[in-house]
Amino acid sequence: MASYSGRGVHGQVVHRLGARIVGGTFAEGEILDIGALGAELDVSLTVMREALKVLAGKGLTDARQKRGTYVRERAHWNLLDADVIRWRMETGDGAQLLRDLADVRSVVEPAAARRAALHRTDADLTALRTALDAMGRARSDSVAVTEADAAFHRALLAATGNELLGRMDLLLEPGLKERDRLVHAHGDADDPVPSHRAVLDAVRDRDPARAEAAMMALLAKSAEDTDHLTSASPNAVTASAPGPTASPTSRGSDRPAT
Repeated sequence: MASYSGRGVHGQVVHRLGARIVGGTFAEGEILDIGALGAELDVSLTVMREALKVLAGKGLTDARQKRGTYVRERAHWNLLDADVIRWRMETGDGAQLLRDLADVRSVVEPAAARRAALHRTDADLTALRTALDAMGRARSDSVAVTEADAAFHRALLAATGNELLGRMDLLLEPGLKERDRLVHAHGDADDPVPSHRAVLDAVRDRDPARAEAAMMALLAKSAEDTDHLTSASPNAVTASAPGPTASPTSRGSDRPAT
């Protein structure tokens, strides 16, 4: 689930309102005073309405005649949306998010590794090697490591030969990228290449039991890295999340900030 790519005034309003909703500043069911919020953020009603359309698409808000625009119940939120995940990280729910992600990965990825060992093609091996090589080259570049790591796990899911499993990256990747960005940005993770190479080697050798075991070991190390970070610095998850990069401009302008 790709994050919202809007920039400038519009993107900043989406970010600020989304973070407030996900963080609980606005309660579920609460009516949003669009005019007052527009005045507070110093943006036009046009910008507010467009921002709320984006948030409605993420399941965070809705509008009804005679009721107005309101915050939807959490059960309706798209918790797999990359922005919703980022806002959870920013507003103090990151630790729970990472625990949930680890649980989901423990269910999906060992089984995917086992299946990949049985069904992989030469093209799949090439994709896995390419991602692993990129991971090795990235080293201290946390952004590049994160992208290479995501590419490896995406390639592994594709190597299962199951189209539905192959699209599980839509579920896993947004959270995985946040987790990797957090851990690698703090320099608390060990070199990820050996654990990923063990998975690749087992998949290459068509050894399903070894592939499954290697993935379980990789996930255990991933959980250890995350636990180390959160126990060493309880606020690290929230403090490390990226915030807005610009402020809205005057209410009379709908143009993106430059």
